[in-house]
Amino acid sequence: MIRKRIAGACARSLRRGFAHTPDDRVYGGPKPQSPSARVTLRHLQSKYAAKEPITMVTAYDYPGAVHVDQAGIDICLVGDSAGMVVHGYDTTLPVTMSDMLTHCKAVQRGANRAFLVGDLPFGSYELSSDQAVENAVRMLKEGGMDAIKLEGGSVSRVAAAKAICEAGIAVMGHVGLTPQSISVLGGFRPQGRSFSDAVQVLERALHLEAAGCFATVLECIPSPVAAAITSSLQIPTIGIGAGPFCSGQVLVYHDLLGMMQHPHHRKITPKFCKQYAKVGDVIQQGLADYRDEVLSGRFPSAAHTPYRIDEHQTELFLKELESRGYHSAAESAAVAAEKDSAADVEKSCNVKTAQPAS
Repeated sequence: MIRKRIAGACARSLRRGFAHTPDDRVYGGPKPQSPSARVTLRHLQSKYAAKEPITMVTAYDYPGAVHVDQAGIDICLVGDSAGMVVHGYDTTLPVTMSDMLTHCKAVQRGANRAFLVGDLPFGSYELSSDQAVENAVRMLKEGGMDAIKLEGGSVSRVAAAKAICEAGIAVMGHVGLTPQSISVLGGFRPQGRSFSDAVQVLERALHLEAAGCFATVLECIPSPVAAAITSSLQIPTIGIGAGPFCSGQVLVYHDLLGMMQHPHHRKITPKFCKQYAKVGDVIQQGLADYRDEVLSGRFPSAAHTPYRIDEHQTELFLKELESRGYHSAAESAAVAAEKDSAADVEKSCNVKTAQPAS
């Protein structure tokens, strides 16, 4: 019995283990992947080998992670795009390591199935490979991520990716439009539109693969360039604004769901994003309806006033209020109690009316 209780407690505490937990157990062979099982690197590699598209969506908080997880998305990316769609910045540059860890922790609590990747934010890996490894370790130890993503394919970024991989941490690369480099790129502009730029993007993707990356994001590049890169690599490519010839696709949660309709968000919503819902419209209407019902007194109605104080306790309460000189309070309480009682009688009558005759 004690062993069973200990085992149960351990199972609950390890409800969501890391995705890189070994698939091969000492006392058992590898188990087949089921729809509810944790997505691991092995699972992603199997999909890639079978030429099955890989799905990835961003999430930044517990509710978003739950939705992404329940939708069966393979990879949940905790992106530094949180700076734009959550914090309201015009770029991702202000996002800090502390910000990212807060978002990662929330997502980790909500996602039990998806493979979790956390973005290393601007300023967290550029100084040295040691800095890159230190912050990548924090992403796993503190943030609960399964892997990290970093942007760029320059010599220093490739060195950082290699150092992180050698530290035993899975790394996803990112080439093409790299939002953290907009001061150099001159804004959010598509990349690889000349033959020399296209070759550079390809070479950077190859260097990231050689450094040990398990996958690479291709952002805002022409589809022929993305097709060439995908064909050249032996690891999955995840496209965003890169056409249909990648190994998988990623979109930002708020963009694909149409979460926000205000001018700032319309300004930063990319052209390549397909809107699969208009959640923002539903939210706006719900908030407007709530405001109207509060103003008109329709909310809260009796149905949403569930807590009662019995008649005897009400009488004692009213007497106590009167004895203390709170006459107005006693009168208000008495009126409220009367309304509650009338609502209870009406509810009881409705229940009896709804019951079928015997």
